[in-house]
Amino acid sequence: MNAMLRETESTTAPLVASGLVHCYEGSNALNGIDLVLQPGSVLGLIGRNGAGKSTLIRAMLGLLQPLAGSAYVFGEPALKLGDATKARIAYVPQQPEALSWLTAQQMLDFVGRFYPRWDSSFAKHTLERWQIQPNRALAKLSPGERQRVELIRALAAQPELLVLDEPAAALDPVARRELLREIALRAGESGTTVLFSTHIVSDLERVASDVAFLHQGKLLMRCTVDETKERYARLWLPPQASFAAPAQALSRRRHDDGSLSLVVARDAHDQWPEAAGLPSARLDALGLEDLFVEIAE
Repeated sequence: MNAMLRETESTTAPLVASGLVHCYEGSNALNGIDLVLQPGSVLGLIGRNGAGKSTLIRAMLGLLQPLAGSAYVFGEPALKLGDATKARIAYVPQQPEALSWLTAQQMLDFVGRFYPRWDSSFAKHTLERWQIQPNRALAKLSPGERQRVELIRALAAQPELLVLDEPAAALDPVARRELLREIALRAGESGTTVLFSTHIVSDLERVASDVAFLHQGKLLMRCTVDETKERYARLWLPPQASFAAPAQALSRRRHDDGSLSLVVARDAHDQWPEAAGLPSARLDALGLEDLFVEIAE
């Protein structure tokens, strides 16, 4: 990332990652990640389990110190956030466990004191709508109920930046659709910036304006959801033309008959690789789910 551009974005964007590197037991979880969230955008971070999504989110929010690189939240270094900046953020981890000895109502009442825009009416009515007993201990709730309470906590804070790590993992289809509707509403009416990770492609297509694809610790692509259909495609080359395969491809697969299929992208001039123009080549359009499967397999 250009140094001057990085400096400008770190003071204006809600969330910025620059050159983030981290590893666990010798395996790279993040491999030089650059990522910027623009104000009001809804970015879906997609990738298989173990791709590094949770690690990236934690590093961007200052909950984990990376081996290299830096992150900024509303212009502040993520590892040194002040209370005022923290009050502008709501984060829901993949497996909420904090304050489990409190009841749902006690936790919401306690946490609400730290958020100047806390909407207690929303919290109360949503507990009722989602049929969660307010006086039951969090530890005794099912995983889906616990995740719903955490989502209520995050949304009631009316944050400027909402970060959700696999928010639909423990939700049933009805609850998941409600959550996605709420995300779209917040982003559309309040201009909330949203980052959510998922491996459920249909969730992205419902609410995300942008998509970032994380695979084996690398950010392979970042574009708007609409651009994915125009910008990426599967290029199939028969055995006799496989020598012409472009060096740059998001995925590359050789088949038993010697043919080759690759996921390719348009270049800076909006052109497909030269090999796509060969008479024996075939270029197939890819939907977002097909693109995910092609790259992740």
